[in-house]
Amino acid sequence: MANTVDSNQERSYDLKRVILLSTAAALGGFLFGFDSGVINGTVDALQKAFDSDAAVTGFNVASVLLGAMVGAFFAGTLADKFGRKPVMIATALAFILSAWGSGISDGSLEFVIYRVIGGMAMGAASILAPAYISEIAPSKIRGSLATLQQLMIVFGLFMAFMSNYWLAGMSGGAYEVFWGGFRTWQWMFWAEIVPASIFLFSLLTIPESPRYLVAAGKVDEAQSVLKNISPLADAKAKVDDIRSTLREGVKPRLKDVISKYTGKIHPLVWVGLGLAMLQQFTGINVIFYYGATLWKAAGFTEADALLQNVISGSVNIFFTFVAIALVDRVGRKPLLLVGSLGQAVMLGVMAYIFSTAPSGGPDSLTLAGNQGLYALLAANAYIAFFAFSWGPVMWVMLGEMFPNQYRGAALALCGMAQWGANFLITMTFPVLLSSMGLGFSYGIYAFFGIVAYLFVKLFVKETKGKTLEDMSREEAEREKLSGGVV
Repeated sequence: MANTVDSNQERSYDLKRVILLSTAAALGGFLFGFDSGVINGTVDALQKAFDSDAAVTGFNVASVLLGAMVGAFFAGTLADKFGRKPVMIATALAFILSAWGSGISDGSLEFVIYRVIGGMAMGAASILAPAYISEIAPSKIRGSLATLQQLMIVFGLFMAFMSNYWLAGMSGGAYEVFWGGFRTWQWMFWAEIVPASIFLFSLLTIPESPRYLVAAGKVDEAQSVLKNISPLADAKAKVDDIRSTLREGVKPRLKDVISKYTGKIHPLVWVGLGLAMLQQFTGINVIFYYGATLWKAAGFTEADALLQNVISGSVNIFFTFVAIALVDRVGRKPLLLVGSLGQAVMLGVMAYIFSTAPSGGPDSLTLAGNQGLYALLAANAYIAFFAFSWGPVMWVMLGEMFPNQYRGAALALCGMAQWGANFLITMTFPVLLSSMGLGFSYGIYAFFGIVAYLFVKLFVKETKGKTLEDMSREEAEREKLSGGVV
């Protein structure tokens, strides 16, 4: 029987080393957030620069998500084949290329090509960082460390909002000519080159995931990595524990998501797909991608709308710290349940405010009296509920809930589903805004908040405090029983 490493042994990990490695990997999340947020302040400027209509502008914004679907789908299987570290290095290079190319584009087609490249990097980073962190972290603090990914995402969003606000304030607007004769929106994209370069160099200093090394048959290398973060005896026991949950001599493949006992897709994969899509169906990225457009539609000036983004980014960061404090104490499932209901209520409030506001059309709302204040408070409360629940916890769950044997394959499917849902929401929002208005749009997202609550209540199992190997063995036993194997 394999030697197992319990939670008491895991306390001997070199936590400083683990935190440094986790932070380096989570820098991909910063770029994920920055790339998501930078488009927010450039939407109207891009429409002028490329002389595009609403539909083309919507595709320019959403095109990054097509790349993200591809990146998320292939990153998991590529990481199983070549390792987590090489694929993360490739994502850093793609971020740099995308930031440079988006700024030099002089037409929608060229812009979309570079945004798709950036999207591939975003998709890859979104699943590889939480997977890498989960695979090196001790179970007692795995949730908190995996939440670093979301903290970096929201910090990246915040820095993109701050950068956009500062650049637009310096130049007088996103479409105005700025440094070197280039327009401000171009500099908004080029600003990403700096953090992308930092991410690239930080990746060169981290080791490969020990779980990948064991799966690849590089046991000595895996033990060497583990020795640097835990005592030698623990490292040997951990390697044996990892090996016990893998099939010797069998490389991970995408078809591993199909159970050998039932011949069907593992039920746990369906749960992951549900979590991935419902995170988006509550409309969070409408706020992040179209925040400036949204607030201008509600009567705010461009400068005030960009400032609202900075405020929202600050709220997002603060409540992500709340998630870090709670995820390993309260657990994953309770946070998801509270977050679902909170988001639904706040979205309902926003739906009511915007549906009853005086309007000369969907794009010319006037928030009278205190309606603007109430809308702002509801929007930021909604972000707060998302930030301590579905924002970080969904990524934590995807990084840890799947067994070692098919983690990469499951992450590939769930990542593609998450970005596909993101694309759907992002593409449909401009249509809903122009045809139905903000009130109806938020009513739809509020409905999905209720759906998310019921889904978690019925199908999601708690993972707090369990090692990845323990969860792998538990899931294998459930699969055997469901397949009628004794």
